[in-house]
Amino acid sequence: MKMKKKILRVAGIIMIACSVGILALYGYRKISREIYLRKLLNNNINFEIPGLNIRVPVLEGTDSKVLQVSAGHFEDTGAPGKGNYCICGHNSTIYAEIFNDLDQIKAGDEMYLVDTDEKRYLYTVTEYRIVEPDETWVLNDFGDNRLTVISCTDDGTQRQVVVGMLEQFLP
Repeated sequence: MKMKKKILRVAGIIMIACSVGILALYGYRKISREIYLRKLLNNNINFEIPGLNIRVPVLEGTDSKVLQVSAGHFEDTGAPGKGNYCICGHNSTIYAEIFNDLDQIKAGDEMYLVDTDEKRYLYTVTEYRIVEPDETWVLNDFGDNRLTVISCTDDGTQRQVVVGMLEQFLP
């Protein structure tokens, strides 16, 4: 009987130690990601939708490495405040959860781009639509100054497209 109690006690201690180790690992990973995100926010253009509590860095390119940690800027599309500045990000619980609430946006909502010099560009949402993945015309230059935000629909089969027109530049 004493041996059985001793084995159970040792097993309990081992399980507690493993649990503490696992929690510490997850805590470390979360803190590391937060520090990395803050670094990205400080060194890159930021995209914000205050009404949806979205604030993410925008990195150049749209490859999987970029989209795992941020929104990505489509190469050869506009610049902040100029042309059609197109960005995309994940709507997923598996990958970065950047645009999970994008389907709640409404015409008239405000979106901002904040460049590395802290210049703020205010865009007002004028359009929300669902398109097929091959409808890349949304990336075209339309001769105006707009922000186009693209993300998958919840089931991943189509794309959500939000268009905002530049309202003002806030130094």
